[in-house]
Amino acid sequence: MAHLHDDTDQSFIAEALPAFISEAQEQIEQVEQLLLQLEDAPDDAELLNALFRCAHTVKGSAGVFGLDAVVAFTHHVESLLDGLREGRQHLTPAMSTLLLQCNDQIRVLVDAASDLASDVSASEGLRQHLVAELQRWTDGEAAAPATASAPALGEQASPQAQAWHIGVRFGHDTFRNGMDPLAILNYLRGQGELDDVVLDASAVPALEQLEPESCHLDIGFTLRTGVGQAGIEDAFSFVREDCELRITPPVAEPDVAADAHATTGGVAAPATPADPRKPKARDGAEDGRFIRVQADRLDAVINLLGELVVASAGASMLARETRQGALIEANGHMERLIEEIRNGTLQLRMVPIGETFSRFRRVVRDVAADLHKDVVLEIQGGETELDKSMVERIADPLMHLVRNALDHGLETPEERVAAGKPAQGQLTLSACHESGHVLIRIRDDGRGISRERVLKKAWDRGLVEPGVTLPDADILQLIFEPGFSTAEQVTNLSGRGVGMDVVRQNIEALRGRVQIASEPGQGTDIDIRLPLTLAIIDGFLIGVGDSRFIFPLESVVEVIQGDGLGQSMQADGRCCMELRGQVLPVMSLNEVYGLDCAPAVRPSVVVIQSAGRQYGVLVDVLMGHYQTVIKPLSRMFRSLRGISGSSILGNGDVALIFDVHALGDLAAAERMRRPTRSVSSPQLPLHSRATPDEGASHGLHS
Repeated sequence: MAHLHDDTDQSFIAEALPAFISEAQEQIEQVEQLLLQLEDAPDDAELLNALFRCAHTVKGSAGVFGLDAVVAFTHHVESLLDGLREGRQHLTPAMSTLLLQCNDQIRVLVDAASDLASDVSASEGLRQHLVAELQRWTDGEAAAPATASAPALGEQASPQAQAWHIGVRFGHDTFRNGMDPLAILNYLRGQGELDDVVLDASAVPALEQLEPESCHLDIGFTLRTGVGQAGIEDAFSFVREDCELRITPPVAEPDVAADAHATTGGVAAPATPADPRKPKARDGAEDGRFIRVQADRLDAVINLLGELVVASAGASMLARETRQGALIEANGHMERLIEEIRNGTLQLRMVPIGETFSRFRRVVRDVAADLHKDVVLEIQGGETELDKSMVERIADPLMHLVRNALDHGLETPEERVAAGKPAQGQLTLSACHESGHVLIRIRDDGRGISRERVLKKAWDRGLVEPGVTLPDADILQLIFEPGFSTAEQVTNLSGRGVGMDVVRQNIEALRGRVQIASEPGQGTDIDIRLPLTLAIIDGFLIGVGDSRFIFPLESVVEVIQGDGLGQSMQADGRCCMELRGQVLPVMSLNEVYGLDCAPAVRPSVVVIQSAGRQYGVLVDVLMGHYQTVIKPLSRMFRSLRGISGSSILGNGDVALIFDVHALGDLAAAERMRRPTRSVSSPQLPLHSRATPDEGASHGLHS
């Protein structure tokens, strides 16, 4: 073993470590979710086995990279989990809390491995305390020493160790795949005592045929260890698909390394029995179905796709100007292909929001315990998909809202019983698709929001003129004002008036909207509406004078055309009209935005659906369906109400994209005239399904 050393290849670590960090973080997150599920079913054998596998995988993979701190600490966690799995221990709430705290420390150690400048010594005392608690629970069954560390690398195996005989032939592409056999052998040496290494020189070709980038390593050796067959196999997990591995169980005579190696030169020995604790290997039909792609590479593809959409629109406009049927047809076919590519590419970024929701199980558990409240979290619609970048950016606002619901909304068990409610409070996180948006709802069945207290606080802080009473919906929205809080005292969770205004800012930065509905004594609903994606949307292009605007196509209900539209408009650009027995607020973009253009001879009203309400927008020209690449507004224009972004048209002009929610607030302003005319039916129904051909008939891109 003199030719084996402790220094692993630095290039191997640099290339493979990020993949380990990502995999380990997923395993750690899975451990947390499994522990929370086990609190409701502490004897579920399937969950216990899955929990042990996750911890064992983190430990084994960390050993390959020489992350001794992760291996040492996870060793003690694994010992307790093994006792649970084997039935020697029974999961209790106190043990579950301990394991969750240990999982947090594993996360700290793994994160430190990706940041060489980080210092984890500050939490060393906590880890030593946790190790002592783990050893107390295992009651010596883990065969761990009394100190706060696991057996160090190179240490002699315990008396219970047995001699395993291993033969392995690495595949020719092992080096090309970034794997280092020496690192695997060093890891195995850390699991026990590695002896009798025999190299099969016949597997190495002659020098003139030798390819330096190919691996020809075929060895056999004896490993005296107590980790068992599963632990040995885990050492080869990164190269399992690219090597021939033979493991011979322990026998009475340990000195048979050469016999074990005798099979390495020829046909592989019969496969060892599969470990029932490990997941079954996928068959050939499943190979390669999943692949990891760096997020920045996918972002670059989507950015290029956006430019392709703009270029395609310009090419289509030029094709129509030539009036050549074949060229127009060819460009139309290209547009349809680009739309399919766009939809498929954007789908790659869509992830279920349930994973984000599941993270709050731990938050609800810990915060409710700190507040001495009994709360159950219910998750609905976790399969609802949302753009990955939006899922990441919505996590913090959701955290604020969940913690506020636990602190302010839900009562203690005593208070709930006194109010005639069940002692256990309920917090619900739900998600669903609604009119081209994703609706996320945080609902609690707590005490609700006292409008009187909110209004009084607003008077005291000068947010509302004293004595002035606002509509209920406006009173509830005051909660999102900077520095606003109705808490009687400051706590670790809330009371300083910091957070809710940031929540609204972060949601609006995603082109979203947040609304509150509450009934005193019954509970509170907080609704967050977000667009499906931040990159490209289907739009409906319209014109007012020389200006161009875009509505999200999913928000367009229908278009009304007729004589006399807009004649009853007020000076502020607003009026009302009757549409099939309902009052429809209507606004003129010409007047509201001061576009200073002559009124159209025959204007149209585009009916918009937003957050359960409808309103109309008076426009001059209908230009139809348009694939819209969203560009952010410059800082100068971010205060412009009703506008969320911009887009470049095929002819190079800029079109502004409407925020239909904010535009609806402008349309529903207080000074509205009574209905002055009746429209029995729309003249041009769209039903949110305008097609490129329909758009072309109305002058699309012209």
